[in-house]
Amino acid sequence: MSDATTGTSEAEAESRGRGGVRAIGLIVIICGIVFTVAGVVAYIAVQQTLSDQKITVSDDADMFAGKDVNGPFTAYSQAMVIGKHAKDIGGGKTYAELPQDDPNRDTVMTASFLQASLFTSVVAFGVAAMAVVMGILLILLGLVVRKLAPPASAT
Repeated sequence: MSDATTGTSEAEAESRGRGGVRAIGLIVIICGIVFTVAGVVAYIAVQQTLSDQKITVSDDADMFAGKDVNGPFTAYSQAMVIGKHAKDIGGGKTYAELPQDDPNRDTVMTASFLQASLFTSVVAFGVAAMAVVMGILLILLGLVVRKLAPPASAT
């Protein structure tokens, strides 16, 4: 039986539909590969950049004392120690709360910037890891979509 307006049979139309679904599955797989590779590259770049700074977690840290800062957990631990030290130096006040003529204001400001930089690296590690997980999920989803839509030549 053929469609009077297009001249195609139902089998041909169904076959084209399956091919389109399989193509979408392939596109999703490719996107998943891109996400996964980009996430791994970003994670390594952040890790290498942080390692190049040669930062060591302070001895008075709650966790990872004496370890090199080269990952999200050591970066977080060092950021928390910097915050604790800045609070002590500022007498419990933040940079914004200290009077402009306070001799400790510059030290507290520098500590605040360092802490923010370390927290930024923690976020970057998280985003990179999320990209890898999303990429893997997209690859799996694409494979499932392609598996559920048999090849266009199958009838």
